[in-house]
Amino acid sequence: MAQSPLPAPSNTDIKPTAVNSDGLVSYQLYINGEFVAPCKGAAIRSQDPVTGEDWAEIPRGTPDDVDRACQAAKDAFENKAWRGLTASARGALMRKLGDLITENADWLAAVEMKDNGKLIAELGNQMRYMANYYYYYGGLADKIEGATIPTDKPGVLNYTRYEPVGVVACIMPWNSPLPLTSLKLAPALAAGNTVVLKPSEFTSASLLEFVKLVELAGFPKGVVNVVTGYGNEMGNALVSHPHVERIAFTGGPEAGRIINEQAARSMKRVTMELGGKSPNIIFEDADLSKAIKGAVAGIFAASGQTCVAGSRLLLQRSIHDAFLDELDRFLDGVRFGHPSDPETQIAPISTEPQMRKIQDYVQIAINDGARLVRGGKRAVVEGYPNGLFFEPTIFADVDNSMRIAQEEVFGPILAVIPFDDEDHAVAIANDIQFGLAAGIWTENLARGIRMSERVRAGTIWVNNYRSTSTTSPFGGFKMSGIGREGGIAGMMEYLELKSVWLSTGVEIANPFTRR
Repeated sequence: MAQSPLPAPSNTDIKPTAVNSDGLVSYQLYINGEFVAPCKGAAIRSQDPVTGEDWAEIPRGTPDDVDRACQAAKDAFENKAWRGLTASARGALMRKLGDLITENADWLAAVEMKDNGKLIAELGNQMRYMANYYYYYGGLADKIEGATIPTDKPGVLNYTRYEPVGVVACIMPWNSPLPLTSLKLAPALAAGNTVVLKPSEFTSASLLEFVKLVELAGFPKGVVNVVTGYGNEMGNALVSHPHVERIAFTGGPEAGRIINEQAARSMKRVTMELGGKSPNIIFEDADLSKAIKGAVAGIFAASGQTCVAGSRLLLQRSIHDAFLDELDRFLDGVRFGHPSDPETQIAPISTEPQMRKIQDYVQIAINDGARLVRGGKRAVVEGYPNGLFFEPTIFADVDNSMRIAQEEVFGPILAVIPFDDEDHAVAIANDIQFGLAAGIWTENLARGIRMSERVRAGTIWVNNYRSTSTTSPFGGFKMSGIGREGGIAGMMEYLELKSVWLSTGVEIANPFTRR
């Protein structure tokens, strides 16, 4: 058998995934506690974005595979092995999973890096922090309380209780597969639901490895299932499946709209995070040395492949030219390279289709009249001639009506827009279909508060950018989504509220009248 291109997991109880005769890691679906072949046996090849070479085969699932997974999740939800657990026992399982994630964080990071090309320095931190989702929601599992309601009806006790919704379908994108899975999976499990996970066809490997930890932690069979394949072949089957009660989706607004429409036909509840075009607003009184770093972190970290990217840089006119020059100089000499190298600052774009999209938007911006300050083309990186690297790109003279300012690119492309005062900045910031996040840079605390109240976005960062926590809710306004993930609010998305009326009276009231 050929040698695996992946490092061995830290825990020796985790079985390595098979490698085929071509040297490709060969994955299977995970249904009802078993790794199984898809019904039709087809596969999708996964590409390493650093080398451009295929390194793994992912199962190309079908609606029949979706049905198998949903049935397994339904059976597990009704089985006492899961349904009979106390909330405290569920929490203990989740904390065990958190321990396993911590123990195997470097291994998980290596798999995700191989699949989507993100910097190992960032992925290592993300994987270690990811354990906190399972610790946090594991601790929250037995702390969701109902209430006793003081009604105006004598002889009746009314109380409320929270119950799991049932089978949850979670659909994830390619940019951060495991962290975004955990944002959904951890609260769903803590609430007592069972889950069918569908990763992107571009980045399925890390989730298929991660589910081995779920099994090792001791979760009953069928509680967590993973199906892989193309969204257009499996998405409708998953969203419309009669066993699925809730859908949690992270992706683009076009796919989100389709999923929402499909879900509405059977009254399924949805939670959606659909991206953004976030303004990063810098006032003349800001600490400009910090704001420069905030601007870079906002758009060029993760090569711009993040939903909260500060892709619109709003600069107060009095500092516009000087700040833009300093930002341009700051990017001189940025280091491209293999994402496993801790010295690398710019990692590759994750997929070929995304690379083409970024290139298309550069031309769109030029055609619309934006001025290219730097970048705008693929980067040639020594040793990786086929790597999907793209230069950090800045456009100036951007009007907010241009497509480069209105549409999410999901790449290292920054649109710089001048503004005059607070009112002007707010008008530009809010003149967009999205409302996911925003950054505000000012040393005036009152201004920071005023702006945070006026900008319509689900997350506002003042004098920082991209800060997140398991304890804080995350989600968007407008086309950026529905519902919230993270914090207690994220847990409540996976619970149903039930009202119970218990008679305490001796007599039964007249049955022909409503009390």
